[in-house]
Amino acid sequence: MATLLNKPFGTHGKVHQITPASAGWRYVGFSLYRLRAGELVSEATGGNEAILVMVEGKAAFNAAGRDWGVLGNRMDVFERTPPHCLYVPNGHEWQARAETDCTLAVCLAPGHGGHEARRIGPNGITLTERGKGTNTRYINNIAMEADDWCDSLLVTEVFTPAGHWSSYPSHRHDEDDYPRITYLEETYYHRLSPSNGFGLQRVYTDDRTLDETMAVADGDVVLVPRGNHPCAAPYGVDMYYLNVMAGPLRKWRFVADPDLEWIMKRDA
Repeated sequence: MATLLNKPFGTHGKVHQITPASAGWRYVGFSLYRLRAGELVSEATGGNEAILVMVEGKAAFNAAGRDWGVLGNRMDVFERTPPHCLYVPNGHEWQARAETDCTLAVCLAPGHGGHEARRIGPNGITLTERGKGTNTRYINNIAMEADDWCDSLLVTEVFTPAGHWSSYPSHRHDEDDYPRITYLEETYYHRLSPSNGFGLQRVYTDDRTLDETMAVADGDVVLVPRGNHPCAAPYGVDMYYLNVMAGPLRKWRFVADPDLEWIMKRDA
């Protein structure tokens, strides 16, 4: 099995590259670039569709034969403002030139055609509160199942305040049994403030044949091939993560950890 905790390769250039082959699964790919002003990167989507997320900074984009201008306005991800993103369908190329130092996430999953390239956000993305008490967190939905302009990708940002939990109560989406549950692979790209802090993420199955608890650092990526996957932000450390999900059916249906299902029933 692939290592669930992925450290960045370095601090500059392409610092993450997760493919279905490297992850040991079938659908989700994720890459991350940390660029200096003036640097240029380009990729072909091939058989995948892509959502390019400007995590921080600004870049000028050309994609699918069109000039999209400069995207990005959030210079620090913990501003919590809506991201600027770009959807690029399969079978096309894209290019980005950094206008400032920037962080660019590339979210990938199989594309089947029939969709047009499009800008996503900041308009139409609203920071939404979810949860109660120390389970409160804040969501920027970039592409969820109500959005019918892509084939496979489900992408969202989550801001978890210091001392809070998220992706909790623990839940899983690792069976293809719609409408009860859907099979979705998932990556978590973590950021922390302050950056020298740490967060926690556990990935575990109900029968505990998989049970890993990881201390995540700023910039780490966690793979969730199956099982429950809660996160915790310690006192004094705010947590951000960018989620990418995909599977055979573009719907998000999950089942709670039976030991914690009572929390969901109580808070309903």
